[in-house]
Amino acid sequence: MSIDLPLIWAFIIALAVFLYVALDGFDLGVGILFPFASPKERDVMTSAIAPVWDGNETWLVLGGGGLFAAFPLAYAIIMPAMYLPIGLMLTALIFRGVAFEFRAKAGPSGRGRKFWTAAFMGGSLVATVAQGLVLGGFLQGIKVDGRAFAGGFFDWLTPFSLLVSASLVAGYALLGAAWLVYKTEGDLQARARRWTRRLAVAVAAAMAAVSLATLSLDPEVTKRWGVSMTHMEWGRFLLMAPLPLLTGAALALCFLGARSTKHEWRSYLAAVAVFAGGYGGLGLSMFPMVVPFDIDIREAAAADSALTLMLAGVSVMLPVILGYTAYVYWIFRGKASAEHGYH
Repeated sequence: MSIDLPLIWAFIIALAVFLYVALDGFDLGVGILFPFASPKERDVMTSAIAPVWDGNETWLVLGGGGLFAAFPLAYAIIMPAMYLPIGLMLTALIFRGVAFEFRAKAGPSGRGRKFWTAAFMGGSLVATVAQGLVLGGFLQGIKVDGRAFAGGFFDWLTPFSLLVSASLVAGYALLGAAWLVYKTEGDLQARARRWTRRLAVAVAAAMAAVSLATLSLDPEVTKRWGVSMTHMEWGRFLLMAPLPLLTGAALALCFLGARSTKHEWRSYLAAVAVFAGGYGGLGLSMFPMVVPFDIDIREAAAADSALTLMLAGVSVMLPVILGYTAYVYWIFRGKASAEHGYH
């Protein structure tokens, strides 16, 4: 029995992208929430993400590098289609990283502190918006002629991609607020609880809107879910229904967990489960397409010999990355404070 190497690599890349969203999503969300906090609270918020924020971006490198190496045809089509939002995202992430470090070195007050605080907020927001535009532009489909991108420079900019982008901002903010519930105390934690409850409602509405809009992207998506604006195939819909129901349950748990003083980690894990549900739904809608709706994972895959060689390497590196990531999160498992970092 032969090993389905393209399928394995599709899973590895999907896992890397999801881990990036779940982990870097909360520190981008903390930056998005900066405007709603006081200067002292912002210091605690940065302490809550300082030990892990740069390591979280490892998964973005693995996902992008994996796509380039394992599915070079898909990479060659997707990149020209998304040059502007991807370039904007990378620029914002770089600027945000610089702002994070320079803000920590600036004095407690003055122009420098204010500038780098604004840069960190702006970088977090712009990076999230750009990621949403990339995701929306990808999901709505990319024009392909033969084996090359055949669309325009701004094809990614549509009402659907803007809806996805706004939804991702709300989702990352929810992850950030839930993380702060877990990692902070006192007034900031109380405020984070309120943010989490409100954002859970906003994310529920956003996911419903994106789900309905996704059904209109391609007839194959409608067929797969068994539902459209005009008809419903109950047998197929009931088969798929557990996923949105579980996602809704996770949203409810996130909302209710933010009100509880016990198990403060519960809201964050529930928010991650919400993203897992949404991510799984998009995967079910698109699989096995790697360039919707023209090229699947087997058409785009590199040669089996290359995939086998890379799989040997990633079989060693992936457990190492997972291990040191888990170790760092375990070491810094306490509460954050502005004066003492963690306790």
